[in-house]
Amino acid sequence: MSSPSAVSDVRLVENKAQLVEHLETGNKPDRTTWRIGSEHEKFIFHREGYGPLSYEGDAEKPGIRDVLQAFVDIGWNPVEEGGNLIAATRNNASITLEPGGQFELSGAMLENIHQTCDETSTHLREAREIGEKLDIGFLGLGFHPTLKREDVPVMPKARYDIMRSYMPKRGSMGLDMMLRTCTVQVNLDFASEADMIEKFRIALALQPLATALFANSPLREGRPNGFKSLRSHVWTDTDPDRCGTLPFVFDSSMGFERWVDHVLDVPMYFVRRDGRYIDASGQSFRDFMNGRLPALPGEVPTLEDWKDHMTTLFPEVRLKTFLEMRGADGGPWSRLCALPALWVGLLYDTEAQDAARQLTKSWSADDVAQMRDDVPKMGLMTEIHGRDFAALAKEVLTIADKGLRNRARLSSSGETEQGFLNSLWESAESGMTPADQILHKLNGVWGGDATRVFDALSY
Repeated sequence: MSSPSAVSDVRLVENKAQLVEHLETGNKPDRTTWRIGSEHEKFIFHREGYGPLSYEGDAEKPGIRDVLQAFVDIGWNPVEEGGNLIAATRNNASITLEPGGQFELSGAMLENIHQTCDETSTHLREAREIGEKLDIGFLGLGFHPTLKREDVPVMPKARYDIMRSYMPKRGSMGLDMMLRTCTVQVNLDFASEADMIEKFRIALALQPLATALFANSPLREGRPNGFKSLRSHVWTDTDPDRCGTLPFVFDSSMGFERWVDHVLDVPMYFVRRDGRYIDASGQSFRDFMNGRLPALPGEVPTLEDWKDHMTTLFPEVRLKTFLEMRGADGGPWSRLCALPALWVGLLYDTEAQDAARQLTKSWSADDVAQMRDDVPKMGLMTEIHGRDFAALAKEVLTIADKGLRNRARLSSSGETEQGFLNSLWESAESGMTPADQILHKLNGVWGGDATRVFDALSY
C-alpha cells in the first residue's frame, strides 16, 4: 500500500477538471522519459519457531522496529509517525510496513530492468545480512503459510486502524488482505490518454495470466487451501467498491475523466491533517469537494487529499499518473525481477504493445471477469475461448521477449533484459507455477510439514 508523499500538494480542489488535469500530468510523449518502478512485499519471521515479529519485540527477540532500525543503521533515512519508526527511505526508494508487519520495498523510478533488479537485489542482500544478525528470515509468498488471522501482530499506523475497522463492513476477507498477503507489482508510464487506455485494457485483459504465472499462495494455516493463488481469491471479497476488473475500462467512454468519476464514487477511508489521520470511512469525496464532508465540515480537499484517496482503490490495475500492475503474488527472488520484465516487454515497445492488443482485442469485459474468477483455483489450467493459460503464456512471453529485445537495454556485461523472463518460461513450459512446486514438495520431501517452506524459500 502506498505511503504518504514527502511533500504535500496543498492546492485546493475547486472542480473536477483539476482532478482530470492531475492525471494528465502523467502523459509522457517522449518515451525516453518512461521509467519503471518495482515494488514487492515479504513476510518476516523468527528463525526459531517461525513465528511473526511484533512491532516492539521483547528482551529476547527483536521486533519490526528493530528491523527498520537496522536498515537505518546502514544508511537508510528514518520516517516516524506518532513517535514510532514506521518506514525508511534512500535514493528515492522506501521501505514501508504493511498492516501485519509485511515489509515492502517501493523502488525508485528507474530506466531499465537491470537497474530495478540491481535495486531489488541490493535490498535483499541487506535484508539477508540483517536477518543473520537478528536471527530472522524474509519470505516471499502470496499468503502467510501458517498464521491464523488473530495471531498476526498489527503495526502502529493510524491509517491501518481506520481500514481494519471499515474492512469487515464491506467483505469477509479484507482483514486477510491486510494482514496475511504479499504482492509484487510494477508501475509504468504512458504517452497520452489514448496510450493509457490501450495499456490499461491490455493490462486488465492479461492480469489473470500474470496471476497464474506468479501464483504462489497454496497454503493457509499449515495446510493446502485449494487455491494456487489464495491472495488473488482474497481480493474477490475485500471491498466491491474499490476492487475488481473494472469493466468500464473497455467502454468507449474510458479516459481520464471517466477514471476520475470512478474514483469519486468510491467511499473514502481517511483525511490527513497535521500528521493525524481523521476517520472519514464511508464518506464521499464529492461531498468533500462541496465542503460537506462530515469528518471535516466546511473544509474542501487539497490535491494531496485526492492523491491519498486514489491510493485506497485496489483494482487489478490502478491508474494514478502512471499505471500499476497489481495481479501477482509475492514470490522468489527471480520472480521479483520477472514481473517488470513481463510488463515492460509487453507495453514499452510499440511492436509488442500492438501484438498484445491484437491478441486481446476480441476479449470482452465478461471474458476478463471470468478469467479473474477462475484463475485463483485453476492457475495455468484457466482457459480463454477454449485455450488454456499454459499455451497462452508461451504466446504472451514470446511477445514480451520480442519487446525486450527491441528495447535493447543492455547491462554492463552486454546482456539484454530478456533473461529476466526465464523463470516465467520455465512455468509456461512445465505447467508448474511456484504454488505447484510448493504443493509437490509438501506432498513429497517435506512430508506434509508446511513449516519447511520457511527454510526452503526464504531469501
